[in-house]
Amino acid sequence: MLAEHVDILALGPHPDDVELGCGGTLVKLAQQGYRTAIIDLTEGEMGTRGTVAERYEESADAAKILGAIGRENLQIPDANIYNNDENRLKIIRAIRRLRPAIVFAPYPNDRHPDHVHSSNLITDACFYAGLKKMDPGNHPAFRPKRLVYYMMTYEFQPTFLVDISEQYETKLAAVKAHKSQFYNPGYDGEETFISSKGFFDAVEFRMRHYGWKCGVTYAEPFWVREALVMDDIFPVLTRNKM
Repeated sequence: MLAEHVDILALGPHPDDVELGCGGTLVKLAQQGYRTAIIDLTEGEMGTRGTVAERYEESADAAKILGAIGRENLQIPDANIYNNDENRLKIIRAIRRLRPAIVFAPYPNDRHPDHVHSSNLITDACFYAGLKKMDPGNHPAFRPKRLVYYMMTYEFQPTFLVDISEQYETKLAAVKAHKSQFYNPGYDGEETFISSKGFFDAVEFRMRHYGWKCGVTYAEPFWVREALVMDDIFPVLTRNKM
């Protein structure tokens, strides 16, 4: 269990979701000197491919590739990510212990019900973590500065894009570390939606698509509910050509 404070905490419903949604950005943040960590809500035990033991090993390998200082699993039952007291407290306690300024979570509307449920659960937990009377314990109340949502299957109009052109290959390596889950002709398992070559090709296509929209090679899209303020608009607004 991580005992150190971090700058950024990325949470995902299943092992591998963080890699897909914001892996390149996590690499970039780590390269910039920020302390990043990952928490998986479930062990992914309901997945068609891969054992729990395999997925823990793959997740640890991927976290190292992404430059995270650590990775935890809350062991919430897969396909049962309910927004209840027990599950909220697991996330609240992790947030208070790690004290991240920024939290990454899945976008609240998606194809997979676990992604939707986990997004709502994380959103509520981030708010309640700041209430002093909520589960007073070993760690004081703490609320992250910003909750940022990453894209999974369904698309949205991004609030901002992050240039991950230099981190693209590292992100792909982290995704490929999940050998049991994604396109891998050498793995003996039934083909699924995410293990098809078409899905893996789509991962690259999306990064290239959003890169094209902002004038770089590869980019990851994000959405936030609140308005963003810029102290110096010039470097942002002059970054790309019209």
